[in-house]
Amino acid sequence: AAGPNTQLAQNIVAAYYAGARFFELKTVQKMDGDDLAACINRPCIWTKDECYNCEWSTELYVPQAFDEYVKAWFAIRIISRLYGLGAEDGFMFNASVGYDLAGIKTPKMDKFIEGIRDASNTPIFKECMEVGCELFPELDGYIRATPSRICDGVTVSTLHGCPPNEIEAIASYLITEKHLNTFVKCNPTILGYEFARSRLDSMGYDYIAFDDRHFREDLQYKDAVPMFHRLKELAEKNGLEFGLKLSNTFPVDVKANELPSEEMYMSGRALYPLTIEMANRFANEFKGAHRQPNAIRNRFQRWHGLFGGVRKLPHHAQRRMQSEQDLQYPE
Repeated sequence: AAGPNTQLAQNIVAAYYAGARFFELKTVQKMDGDDLAACINRPCIWTKDECYNCEWSTELYVPQAFDEYVKAWFAIRIISRLYGLGAEDGFMFNASVGYDLAGIKTPKMDKFIEGIRDASNTPIFKECMEVGCELFPELDGYIRATPSRICDGVTVSTLHGCPPNEIEAIASYLITEKHLNTFVKCNPTILGYEFARSRLDSMGYDYIAFDDRHFREDLQYKDAVPMFHRLKELAEKNGLEFGLKLSNTFPVDVKANELPSEEMYMSGRALYPLTIEMANRFANEFKGAHRQPNAIRNRFQRWHGLFGGVRKLPHHAQRRMQSEQDLQYPE
């Protein structure tokens, strides 16, 4: 999922070597670099048991983030062939953009989105190609055939309390104007305060503190379901896929000085029972037809194992399944 682990090229490469194949790249937004750094308290990550953070999007400037993703794109393709780590098209990058439509339409963000759609004319793409061919002349033809489309899909990341019409407007724009398969990142607050409190308490997390504020202000299930139906239809009308990213982190109160902030965002094993319930509800609501890429991360063809079936896989993923059929993956 989008985080420090998918912010720098070397981290993405390390994750690939360790077995990761689906990468949600660190979120980019109009506020970046020094402006963003000034808003983030340090340290911003705590991982002693359940995980907490108080950071947002990429700490780099947007053009720098783009360069990191292109470098990782080339590096993974090269090492997959060089060291026999898997099919050269056996991995996927998914961009993450936020946090409002106005910001996404700014020239800086628009250039980023156009770049992930076709990076062929960008300086970093050309540089990576030349450096790769220079370092590995035996792979010259293979490296020069590197696809310039870095991402086929994008995740909509919004701040807590974002109005439903803004979420739908962003997703619609990415589908109709940018022609990208689009995922909406859902907040665990959609489950309702009573369920979240009861479930965490029953699993021994009664010390995690939160009230019902975000549950009242965030997207409600009754508003989400019809919106997702509309976006699914819109995507299909444009020959694209619409799906959900499950899930966003969970906002809780800082009570034991875990981080220098009043509020922090929970992930890790404590989040899992909430995320899996979200996956269960949406899978039942949409009869298994919605994509939920981050709920299960085994292999592309195993996404449907728990949720009753994905309607279809994109043709490039089908090819990956065929080309990797002899590889063994641990359960």
